[in-house]
Amino acid sequence: MRNGGQLLVESLVALGATKAFGVPGESYLAVLDALHDTRGRLDFVLCRNEGGAAFMAAAWGKLMGQPGLCMVTRGPGATNAAIGVHTAMQDSAPMILFVGQVGTDMKGREAFQELDYRAVFGTMAKWAVEIDRADRIPEILARAWTTATTGRPGPVVIALPEDMLTSLTDAAPLTGPARLAEPAPTPDAVAEARAMLSTAARPLILIGGCNWTEAGKQALQSFAEASDIPVVCAFRYQDQFDNFSPVYAGEAGVGMPPHVKALIRDADTILAINLRFGEMTTDCYTLLSVPVPAQRLVHVHASDREIGKIYQPTLGIQAGPNAFAAALSPVKGDWSDWRGKARAAWEAGFDLPPQPSPVDMGLATAHLRDVLPADAILTNGAGNFTVWPNKFYKFGPRARLLAPQSGAMGYGLPAAIAAKVAHPDRTVLCFAGDGDFQMTCQELATSVQAGAQPIVLVLNNGIYGTIRAHQERNYPARVSGTTMVNPDFVMLARAYGYHAERVERTEDFPAAFARALASPTGALLDLDISPEALTPRQTLTQMRDAALAAREKA
Repeated sequence: MRNGGQLLVESLVALGATKAFGVPGESYLAVLDALHDTRGRLDFVLCRNEGGAAFMAAAWGKLMGQPGLCMVTRGPGATNAAIGVHTAMQDSAPMILFVGQVGTDMKGREAFQELDYRAVFGTMAKWAVEIDRADRIPEILARAWTTATTGRPGPVVIALPEDMLTSLTDAAPLTGPARLAEPAPTPDAVAEARAMLSTAARPLILIGGCNWTEAGKQALQSFAEASDIPVVCAFRYQDQFDNFSPVYAGEAGVGMPPHVKALIRDADTILAINLRFGEMTTDCYTLLSVPVPAQRLVHVHASDREIGKIYQPTLGIQAGPNAFAAALSPVKGDWSDWRGKARAAWEAGFDLPPQPSPVDMGLATAHLRDVLPADAILTNGAGNFTVWPNKFYKFGPRARLLAPQSGAMGYGLPAAIAAKVAHPDRTVLCFAGDGDFQMTCQELATSVQAGAQPIVLVLNNGIYGTIRAHQERNYPARVSGTTMVNPDFVMLARAYGYHAERVERTEDFPAAFARALASPTGALLDLDISPEALTPRQTLTQMRDAALAAREKA
């Protein structure tokens, strides 16, 4: 006999879970007690806020391809964690959120911190469920694990009533995860897709998603290179294809470069693999007509719910990305000029004017491209500063990017901590705006306690930059609610035990970053960034002046 908490934890160990991120609560004490006996096998990473914990779990799922686990208490703990669930859903990343719940004898009375988790998370997660009987824990947990990792991966929320966790059961724990073969395409479907590509004048491959294997990525790259077809990655998934390949042509995301817009708009045949056609990847759904695109569209996805959800494909293929890539063989056509121009335009995008800022992030990012190891992991939250890791870093086959498709501020630091927990020997670099950083900066304490201290670059310009940019474009010279008074980030980081420096000149950045790389305690560099340097090619003043001029003409 064992209680529900023990049964849950033993089943998680059997499934292969090694880390759970969370904040403790009295509603799931039985789980915490069971975790006392799994140290070194399944460890509880103690976080400072449930939002930070949920971000860590979402990032873990995106990085590892295994459900990131988050454990929080009922009510406020669950609502704090909702941001991570939403992020995992938009990222198509596997995650399981365990939430303590009031006892089954109190449900429906608005008991202390009670929530209806199916109602709260029903449209936010792939599945939301409550376990009312301890003997059903293995059944529901097995289903949750499979649901989170198959089809379109995503988050599952499991509510755990307190009395269920303490009740005894003779149910046996799980012995391991189900072994599910990735759905493969039929030979006829592959042949039809190849025929469409071979008769194209301007073919394009669009890819996304976090559930690629190394073999799958290599198979796709081999196909694209042998066929000489340009490849564009979906918003914040540019790490899933080798940027140094001659067929790589850029990322379709926020601030989409003109040449990428033109590639998608002007392609006559698009092979879209493992992506959900989000707003950012389609430039607000304008690059392809809804519901029937002008381009011939082959949409490949493991989930039948994604095929035809927005765009009706010429050919829809329900198949996993790796199985589909493995089934491809090269096609030939006269499009080398199309591919060559796409690649040249991407390379030309790295040529930047000097930035009007004490620290020029164009030069700083160029230095990072030279000195970061090939397997570096970059993370970021949300803000205009994300243009630097998202558009001006080149991701080789071993580098990774953890960045939220949901545009959630505060994701970057927790994601970096999760990456450092997963890979303590790899260099992990977080890009954070000053506003973005302050959303989750308390998680520096989590990183110290877990021994998982990344390098953090705080791009400090004293404003909420993205909102200020929109403000100046729409309501020029009427600043409201976007100027910040910041703490001393160097003193703050040092209080948490980090090496920290203020960098006020571009020429000081290389030496400061070298010291950050050498620091055994993690490092934070507070970079002096001018508010004028809001975008790489347009200043804040230029935005305002253009908007004022447009108003005068109107």
